[in-house]
Amino acid sequence: MASTETTPVKDAGSVEAGLDALETTATGRPPFRKTFVDKILPPVIAIAVVLLVWQGLISLKIVDNPSKLPAPSAVAQAFKNDWLKGDLLGYIWTSVSRGLLGFFFALLIGTPLGLLVARVRFVRAAIGPILSGLQSLPSVAWVPPAVIWLGLNNSMMYAVILLGAVPSIANGLVSGVDQVPPLFLRAGRTMGATGLRGVWHVTLPAALPGYVAGMKQGWAFAWRSLMAAEIIANFPDLGVGLGQLLENARTASDMAMVFEAILLILFVGIAIDLLIFSPLERRVLRGRGLLVKS
Repeated sequence: MASTETTPVKDAGSVEAGLDALETTATGRPPFRKTFVDKILPPVIAIAVVLLVWQGLISLKIVDNPSKLPAPSAVAQAFKNDWLKGDLLGYIWTSVSRGLLGFFFALLIGTPLGLLVARVRFVRAAIGPILSGLQSLPSVAWVPPAVIWLGLNNSMMYAVILLGAVPSIANGLVSGVDQVPPLFLRAGRTMGATGLRGVWHVTLPAALPGYVAGMKQGWAFAWRSLMAAEIIANFPDLGVGLGQLLENARTASDMAMVFEAILLILFVGIAIDLLIFSPLERRVLRGRGLLVKS
Protein backbone atom coordinates (compact mmCIF):
# COMPACT_ATOMS: atom_id res chain seq x y z
CA MET A 1 0.00 0.00 0.00
CA ALA A 2 2.87 2.34 0.86
CA SER A 3 4.58 1.74 -2.46
CA THR A 4 1.33 2.42 -4.32
CA GLU A 5 0.97 5.81 -2.64
CA THR A 6 4.56 6.91 -3.16
CA THR A 7 4.74 6.02 -6.85
CA PRO A 8 2.45 8.86 -8.02
CA VAL A 9 4.40 11.25 -5.83
CA LYS A 10 7.67 10.18 -7.44
CA ASP A 11 6.12 10.42 -10.92
CA ALA A 12 4.82 13.90 -10.18
CA GLY A 13 8.24 14.94 -8.92
CA SER A 14 9.87 13.61 -12.07
CA VAL A 15 7.44 15.48 -14.29
CA GLU A 16 8.02 18.70 -12.36
CA ALA A 17 11.78 18.29 -12.57
CA GLY A 18 11.51 17.67 -16.30
CA LEU A 19 9.41 20.79 -16.80
CA ASP A 20 11.88 22.85 -14.78
CA ALA A 21 14.75 21.55 -16.89
CA LEU A 22 12.84 22.32 -20.08
CA GLU A 23 12.08 25.84 -18.90
CA THR A 24 15.71 26.41 -17.93
CA THR A 25 16.91 25.26 -21.34
CA ALA A 26 14.35 27.37 -23.19
CA THR A 27 15.20 30.56 -21.35
CA GLY A 28 19.00 30.24 -21.54
CA ARG A 29 20.95 32.81 -23.53
CA PRO A 30 21.77 31.48 -27.03
CA PRO A 31 25.45 31.31 -28.02
CA PHE A 32 26.91 34.27 -29.89
CA ARG A 33 27.52 32.17 -33.00
CA LYS A 34 23.82 31.32 -33.30
CA THR A 35 22.84 34.94 -32.71
CA PHE A 36 25.34 36.08 -35.34
CA VAL A 37 24.18 33.56 -37.94
CA ASP A 38 20.44 34.03 -37.30
CA LYS A 39 20.17 37.76 -36.67
CA ILE A 40 23.32 39.68 -37.63
CA LEU A 41 24.58 37.94 -40.75
CA PRO A 42 21.35 38.05 -42.86
CA PRO A 43 20.94 41.86 -42.84
CA VAL A 44 24.69 42.30 -43.41
CA ILE A 45 24.47 40.06 -46.48
CA ALA A 46 21.39 41.93 -47.71
CA ILE A 47 23.17 45.29 -47.39
CA ALA A 48 26.23 43.91 -49.17
CA VAL A 49 24.08 42.63 -52.06
CA VAL A 50 22.37 46.03 -52.40
CA LEU A 51 25.73 47.81 -52.47
CA LEU A 52 27.09 45.38 -55.07
CA VAL A 53 24.06 45.83 -57.32
CA TRP A 54 24.21 49.59 -56.83
CA GLN A 55 27.91 49.73 -57.73
CA GLY A 56 27.30 47.35 -60.62
CA LEU A 57 24.76 49.71 -62.15
CA ILE A 58 27.40 52.46 -62.07
CA SER A 59 30.41 50.38 -63.19
CA LEU A 60 28.59 48.71 -66.08
CA LYS A 61 27.26 52.11 -67.27
CA ILE A 62 23.67 50.91 -66.97
CA VAL A 63 23.04 54.19 -65.17
CA ASP A 64 25.75 56.65 -66.13
CA ASN A 65 24.13 59.89 -64.99
CA PRO A 66 25.29 60.92 -61.47
CA SER A 67 22.41 63.37 -61.25
CA LYS A 68 20.03 60.39 -61.24
CA LEU A 69 21.99 57.74 -59.37
CA PRO A 70 25.20 58.71 -57.57
CA ALA A 71 27.91 56.17 -56.87
CA PRO A 72 28.10 54.69 -53.35
CA SER A 73 31.45 56.45 -52.96
CA ALA A 74 29.79 59.82 -53.64
CA VAL A 75 27.18 59.15 -50.95
CA ALA A 76 29.93 58.05 -48.56
CA GLN A 77 31.75 61.31 -49.31
CA ALA A 78 28.60 63.27 -48.47
CA PHE A 79 28.43 61.49 -45.11
CA LYS A 80 32.12 62.22 -44.53
CA ASN A 81 31.77 65.91 -45.36
CA ASP A 82 28.84 66.43 -42.98
CA TRP A 83 30.65 64.47 -40.28
CA LEU A 84 33.80 66.56 -40.61
CA LYS A 85 31.74 69.75 -40.53
CA GLY A 86 30.06 68.54 -37.34
CA ASP A 87 26.57 68.72 -38.85
CA LEU A 88 25.67 65.05 -39.15
CA LEU A 89 24.79 64.40 -35.50
CA GLY A 90 22.94 67.71 -35.40
CA TYR A 91 20.65 66.65 -38.24
CA ILE A 92 19.92 63.36 -36.48
CA TRP A 93 19.39 64.87 -33.02
CA THR A 94 17.04 67.58 -34.30
CA SER A 95 14.67 65.00 -35.79
CA VAL A 96 15.08 62.27 -33.15
CA SER A 97 14.44 64.65 -30.25
CA ARG A 98 11.30 65.98 -31.92
CA GLY A 99 10.10 62.51 -32.84
CA LEU A 100 10.57 60.95 -29.40
CA LEU A 101 9.09 63.92 -27.52
CA GLY A 102 6.11 64.04 -29.88
CA PHE A 103 5.63 60.29 -29.51
CA PHE A 104 5.71 60.64 -25.70
CA PHE A 105 2.90 63.20 -25.90
CA ALA A 106 1.03 60.87 -28.26
CA LEU A 107 1.26 58.11 -25.64
CA LEU A 108 -0.14 60.43 -22.99
CA ILE A 109 -3.13 61.20 -25.20
CA GLY A 110 -3.62 57.92 -27.05
CA THR A 111 -3.57 55.65 -23.98
CA PRO A 112 -6.54 57.13 -22.07
CA LEU A 113 -8.35 57.71 -25.36
CA GLY A 114 -7.92 54.05 -26.31
CA LEU A 115 -9.16 52.89 -22.90
CA LEU A 116 -12.17 55.18 -23.16
CA VAL A 117 -13.06 53.92 -26.63
CA ALA A 118 -12.55 50.31 -25.57
CA ARG A 119 -14.63 50.44 -22.38
CA VAL A 120 -17.44 52.91 -23.19
CA ARG A 121 -19.82 51.69 -25.88
CA PHE A 122 -21.16 55.13 -26.83
CA VAL A 123 -17.65 56.56 -27.20
CA ARG A 124 -16.63 53.62 -29.38
CA ALA A 125 -19.63 54.13 -31.65
CA ALA A 126 -18.93 57.87 -31.88
CA ILE A 127 -15.14 58.00 -32.09
CA GLY A 128 -14.05 54.53 -33.23
CA PRO A 129 -14.71 55.08 -36.96
CA ILE A 130 -13.07 58.51 -36.77
CA LEU A 131 -9.90 57.02 -35.29
CA SER A 132 -9.80 54.41 -38.05
CA GLY A 133 -10.26 57.11 -40.66
CA LEU A 134 -7.53 59.28 -39.17
CA GLN A 135 -5.18 56.30 -39.13
CA SER A 136 -5.63 55.80 -42.87
CA LEU A 137 -5.27 59.52 -43.68
CA PRO A 138 -1.82 60.40 -45.10
CA SER A 139 0.06 62.37 -42.48
CA VAL A 140 1.28 64.88 -45.06
CA ALA A 141 -2.32 66.14 -45.33
CA TRP A 142 -2.06 67.62 -41.81
CA VAL A 143 0.96 69.80 -42.54
CA PRO A 144 -0.78 72.70 -44.37
CA PRO A 145 -3.57 73.18 -41.79
CA ALA A 146 -1.06 72.81 -38.93
CA VAL A 147 1.09 75.56 -40.46
CA ILE A 148 -1.96 77.81 -40.84
CA TRP A 149 -3.21 77.15 -37.31
CA LEU A 150 0.08 77.18 -35.40
CA GLY A 151 2.63 78.82 -37.69
CA LEU A 152 6.12 77.66 -38.61
CA ASN A 153 7.36 76.48 -35.23
CA ASN A 154 7.94 73.31 -33.23
CA SER A 155 4.33 73.28 -32.03
CA MET A 156 3.28 72.65 -35.61
CA MET A 157 5.71 69.72 -35.80
CA TYR A 158 4.35 68.17 -32.60
CA ALA A 159 0.76 68.64 -33.76
CA VAL A 160 1.46 66.71 -36.97
CA ILE A 161 3.17 63.94 -34.97
CA LEU A 162 0.20 63.68 -32.60
CA LEU A 163 -2.31 63.52 -35.43
CA GLY A 164 -0.27 60.75 -37.03
CA ALA A 165 0.52 58.66 -33.94
CA VAL A 166 -2.45 58.98 -31.56
CA PRO A 167 -4.95 57.02 -33.72
CA SER A 168 -2.55 54.07 -34.07
CA ILE A 169 -1.78 53.96 -30.35
CA ALA A 170 -5.45 54.22 -29.41
CA ASN A 171 -6.56 51.58 -31.93
CA GLY A 172 -3.81 49.23 -30.80
CA LEU A 173 -4.95 49.52 -27.20
CA VAL A 174 -8.58 49.01 -28.22
CA SER A 175 -7.59 45.84 -30.06
CA GLY A 176 -5.65 44.65 -27.03
CA VAL A 177 -8.52 45.30 -24.64
CA ASP A 178 -10.94 43.50 -26.95
CA GLN A 179 -8.74 40.39 -26.72
CA VAL A 180 -8.65 40.31 -22.91
CA PRO A 181 -10.50 37.17 -21.72
CA PRO A 182 -13.65 38.11 -19.78
CA LEU A 183 -12.55 35.67 -17.09
CA PHE A 184 -9.64 37.97 -16.23
CA LEU A 185 -11.97 40.91 -15.73
CA ARG A 186 -14.39 38.91 -13.58
CA ALA A 187 -11.51 37.57 -11.49
CA GLY A 188 -10.21 41.10 -11.03
CA ARG A 189 -13.59 42.37 -9.89
CA THR A 190 -13.88 39.46 -7.48
CA MET A 191 -10.56 40.47 -5.89
CA GLY A 192 -11.63 44.11 -5.66
CA ALA A 193 -9.87 45.44 -8.76
CA THR A 194 -12.57 47.76 -10.03
CA GLY A 195 -12.49 51.19 -11.63
CA LEU A 196 -9.03 52.65 -12.16
CA ARG A 197 -7.52 49.89 -10.02
CA GLY A 198 -8.95 47.28 -12.39
CA VAL A 199 -7.68 49.18 -15.42
CA TRP A 200 -4.16 49.45 -14.00
CA HIS A 201 -3.82 45.96 -12.53
CA VAL A 202 -5.95 43.87 -14.91
CA THR A 203 -6.94 45.53 -18.19
CA LEU A 204 -3.66 47.19 -19.17
CA PRO A 205 -1.39 44.23 -18.32
CA ALA A 206 -3.69 41.81 -20.13
CA ALA A 207 -3.91 44.12 -23.18
CA LEU A 208 -0.14 44.72 -23.41
CA PRO A 209 0.49 42.68 -26.63
CA GLY A 210 -2.00 44.73 -28.62
CA TYR A 211 -0.91 47.94 -26.90
CA VAL A 212 2.76 47.39 -27.75
CA ALA A 213 1.84 46.58 -31.36
CA GLY A 214 -0.06 49.86 -31.48
CA MET A 215 2.95 51.67 -30.02
CA LYS A 216 5.22 50.25 -32.74
CA GLN A 217 2.82 51.32 -35.44
CA GLY A 218 2.36 54.67 -33.71
CA TRP A 219 6.11 55.30 -33.80
CA ALA A 220 6.20 54.48 -37.52
CA PHE A 221 3.40 56.97 -38.17
CA ALA A 222 5.02 59.57 -35.89
CA TRP A 223 8.34 59.32 -37.76
CA ARG A 224 6.67 59.52 -41.17
CA SER A 225 4.57 62.49 -40.04
CA LEU A 226 7.62 64.33 -38.75
CA MET A 227 9.54 63.78 -41.98
CA ALA A 228 6.60 65.12 -43.99
CA ALA A 229 6.41 68.19 -41.75
CA GLU A 230 10.15 68.86 -41.98
CA ILE A 231 10.15 68.51 -45.76
CA ILE A 232 7.23 70.88 -46.34
CA ALA A 233 7.72 73.43 -43.56
CA ASN A 234 10.96 75.33 -44.21
CA PHE A 235 11.96 77.99 -41.70
CA PRO A 236 15.43 78.85 -40.33
CA ASP A 237 14.30 78.94 -36.70
CA LEU A 238 13.16 75.30 -36.93
CA GLY A 239 16.70 74.05 -37.42
CA VAL A 240 17.78 71.46 -39.96
CA GLY A 241 16.46 67.97 -39.35
CA LEU A 242 16.62 64.98 -41.66
CA GLY A 243 13.51 65.98 -43.58
CA GLN A 244 14.87 69.50 -44.07
CA LEU A 245 18.19 67.99 -45.19
CA LEU A 246 16.35 65.97 -47.83
CA GLU A 247 14.48 69.05 -49.07
CA ASN A 248 17.69 71.12 -49.19
CA ALA A 249 19.35 68.38 -51.24
CA ARG A 250 16.42 68.30 -53.65
CA THR A 251 16.55 72.08 -54.07
CA ALA A 252 20.29 71.91 -54.78
CA SER A 253 19.84 68.88 -57.11
CA ASP A 254 22.50 67.08 -55.08
CA MET A 255 21.62 63.40 -55.43
CA ALA A 256 24.45 62.27 -53.16
CA MET A 257 22.96 64.36 -50.36
CA VAL A 258 19.47 63.11 -51.25
CA PHE A 259 20.62 59.52 -50.77
CA GLU A 260 22.42 60.53 -47.57
CA ALA A 261 19.21 61.95 -46.14
CA ILE A 262 17.14 58.94 -47.23
CA LEU A 263 19.60 56.50 -45.67
CA LEU A 264 19.69 58.49 -42.42
CA ILE A 265 15.89 58.59 -42.22
CA LEU A 266 15.75 54.85 -42.83
CA PHE A 267 18.54 54.13 -40.34
CA VAL A 268 17.01 56.16 -37.51
CA GLY A 269 13.54 54.67 -37.99
CA ILE A 270 14.91 51.13 -37.94
CA ALA A 271 17.29 51.82 -35.04
CA ILE A 272 14.53 53.18 -32.78
CA ASP A 273 12.37 50.17 -33.56
CA LEU A 274 15.19 47.68 -32.91
CA LEU A 275 16.45 49.38 -29.74
CA ILE A 276 13.13 50.19 -28.07
CA PHE A 277 10.00 48.63 -29.49
CA SER A 278 11.17 45.20 -30.69
CA PRO A 279 12.80 44.30 -27.33
CA LEU A 280 9.71 45.54 -25.52
CA GLU A 281 7.47 43.46 -27.75
CA ARG A 282 9.61 40.34 -27.28
CA ARG A 283 9.62 40.79 -23.52
CA VAL A 284 5.83 41.14 -23.39
CA LEU A 285 5.24 38.12 -25.63
CA ARG A 286 7.80 36.01 -23.78
CA GLY A 287 6.21 36.90 -20.44
CA ARG A 288 2.94 35.47 -21.72
CA GLY A 289 4.49 32.30 -23.10
CA LEU A 290 3.89 33.43 -26.69
CA LEU A 291 7.58 33.63 -27.54
CA VAL A 292 10.21 31.21 -26.30
CA LYS A 293 13.93 31.85 -26.31
CA SER A 294 15.90 29.29 -28.26
